[in-house]
Amino acid sequence: MSQKELVRAFVAYSSRDTHLAELINVGVSKANRKVGKRIQYEPWVFNDIAGNPLISPILEGIEASEYIVADITYLNLNVVYEVGFAIGRSKRCFLVRHEGTEGDQKVAREAGIFDTLGYDSYANDDALANSLSAYIDPTPLSIPTALDRLAPVYVVEPQTKSGIGTLMTSRLKKARYKYRSFNPAEDTRLSAPDAIRQVACSSGVLLSLLDGDAEANLIHDVRTLFVAGLAHGMGKPTLILSHSSSKVPLDVRDSVRTYVRQEDIVQHIGAFSLEITEYLQQGDPSPRRNLTKLQSLQIGDPTAENEMTTLGSYFLATDQFSKALRGEVNLVVGRKGAGKTALFIQMRDRIRRDKSNVVLDLKPEGYQLLKLKEDILAHLTQGASHHLVTAFWEYLILLEITYKLLEKDQSAHKFNHEIRDLYLDLERTYRTEGYSVEGDFSERLLALSQKIALEYGQRYGNADGTKLTTDDVTQLVYSHDIKSLRAQVNAYLEHKQDVWVLFDNLDKGWSTQGVDVVDAMVLRCLIDAGRKVERDMRKAGNSVHCLVFIRNDVYEHLMRQSADYGKEMRVTLDWTDPDMLRELLRLRLVSTLSEESGDLSFDQIWRQLCVSHYSLTGEETSSYIIDRSLMRPRNVIKIFAHSRGFAANLAHSKIEDADLEKGIKAYSQDLLIELDHELSDVFPAGRDLLYQFIDAPPQMSRHHLSELIESGGIDSSETEKVIDFFLYYGILGVKTAEDHVHYIFNVNYDLKLLRIRAARIPDGDVYVMNPAFRPALGIKESA
Repeated sequence: MSQKELVRAFVAYSSRDTHLAELINVGVSKANRKVGKRIQYEPWVFNDIAGNPLISPILEGIEASEYIVADITYLNLNVVYEVGFAIGRSKRCFLVRHEGTEGDQKVAREAGIFDTLGYDSYANDDALANSLSAYIDPTPLSIPTALDRLAPVYVVEPQTKSGIGTLMTSRLKKARYKYRSFNPAEDTRLSAPDAIRQVACSSGVLLSLLDGDAEANLIHDVRTLFVAGLAHGMGKPTLILSHSSSKVPLDVRDSVRTYVRQEDIVQHIGAFSLEITEYLQQGDPSPRRNLTKLQSLQIGDPTAENEMTTLGSYFLATDQFSKALRGEVNLVVGRKGAGKTALFIQMRDRIRRDKSNVVLDLKPEGYQLLKLKEDILAHLTQGASHHLVTAFWEYLILLEITYKLLEKDQSAHKFNHEIRDLYLDLERTYRTEGYSVEGDFSERLLALSQKIALEYGQRYGNADGTKLTTDDVTQLVYSHDIKSLRAQVNAYLEHKQDVWVLFDNLDKGWSTQGVDVVDAMVLRCLIDAGRKVERDMRKAGNSVHCLVFIRNDVYEHLMRQSADYGKEMRVTLDWTDPDMLRELLRLRLVSTLSEESGDLSFDQIWRQLCVSHYSLTGEETSSYIIDRSLMRPRNVIKIFAHSRGFAANLAHSKIEDADLEKGIKAYSQDLLIELDHELSDVFPAGRDLLYQFIDAPPQMSRHHLSELIESGGIDSSETEKVIDFFLYYGILGVKTAEDHVHYIFNVNYDLKLLRIRAARIPDGDVYVMNPAFRPALGIKESA
């Protein structure tokens, strides 16, 4: 074989563990001796300390390689970047991990990425040499080529959103760029196939580095460096923001833009916006040929916020959607992943079709009210708090209606004599001194809450038990003449049709069964304020609808606090019919298949894309997926997307048994980490409690279950609450005397029914681990 035909392969690994680094070096040398002149492995060790940037020879090494090998036992951020860069350059990545070293396994598990790519484990240098000398398929992963021109930017958000995180996304909105994002509050782990797809269809990628020793920061930075590598490898405009005091990995040191003040971020994103615009001018790259049906298939995104521009083409219009659209309800209630945000988006878009309607889609987040909560509500009496917060929400709703009217008719009023004078009067009243009208809703909300907190501190300090009169509240909250503003808005609305105020996201991040009393009061006041605005404006002859989207556990908490809330008109997005989930998936599948497929049934389409039965259990495959989805649309989409990704990577024409098994395992890991986070929010002592169930039997008695819970650090007095949590979330089901297993979604989400059934069999193996969690916990499918 000539020198020209010699295959070169770049091997990247961390030097943090010197013993392991030497083992890898020896294993690579042994592999080189085994493969002779067929392959030449070139090791490159990465230091975990600062040094001189050596990015050029690294990139040259990757470019010259047929494929690259990366050890992920320790997640050196430079190695993570190289993995992403190589994939972006259409190079195959062969990942390996030392099975006897813990390393950064926990961080990798939380970050996602690597188990969704797949990796080989090795025990020693000989095992590594054997893996490297075996055949490694150099075929790169399939990368889509079409650009998303409607939402051209991809953002990786940190776990905890701050003022800086809000500023990043609000500046994009200000530049009138819609974006898709990875949001840890919605998706616990980042899937590598999804990240590849998101970056590939982007014309700009916005990232941030957090630095610091906190585990959450490292997890975020691992995701950031992987996505940065993908973006640079694909040649996408990329902005990586980092505070000037942060340590920056060597590979991206020249690419990072630092900031000290908010103005620096504004400037960086301004320049970045021009790069996006320029990139969008080019045509789509030539589509890849000879793709399998699975490789070309796109079924949307499990997170509704990321499919705003395409959701309308495959949205399943349920009866709950129709009722909300007719204005028959003021609450939409559902579990995480049940489709609340999808319904929110579709309602907004349907109502907007009539240009005479006014639609406000408002997404406040808890942290934006932090100053209000910590600096004021902690010191007020209950009555004063309720009075203040209701006034705050009523004022905010009125201001946002005003803002939307002025924005909507900014040009139209110049050519319409009926509204011209009304518009100018309203604009003068709105732009009063002391109220910020800049930025998007999140910035205005943050500015208003901070202004009120500052005003309160100057007037009352931090004395507890403060009572406020109506005049006190008026002086604290209002920067405008509220009566005049309300009258002007009502007069202006005579020239409009309906006003819809849609609130979503307020309860994002609130823990199940651990809803803060103050948070619940803030939400209750929002609902009260919405009803008051509706009543006041309807008296003036205007049609106004205020609709709040909340999780059902938060709604149940409100009902426990106040019996009146059981009378609220609501729809509940609880899924109990498997065929409805099949139809939801069918609509997504036919939206990207041939036009003729629109008339095909689910079974006809499914047979084209997936084996009909899972051979290990004999189950029909769509039932196998739905039975592990906790009856949530998002989870059905996730399982299919994971399985499709594994099949597409191997150019399979259908999803095969092995692809489905890998997909379920990746999804199971997602679920495990998501629920472990929720559980530790409610029971801080129970962090990693779910991991106590590793290798447990699939069925267990009350006594055995209690022992496992208490071994995880939970006091025996809290055991009942933890079991309720497991039942409520569908982690555990209850087996009846007839051997039927009931999960929360089989009993119309009524926890009492499960408790009673479990109590009837006090000594038997009554509790059953949901099969969705078994792969991640190493629990066998049968006892």
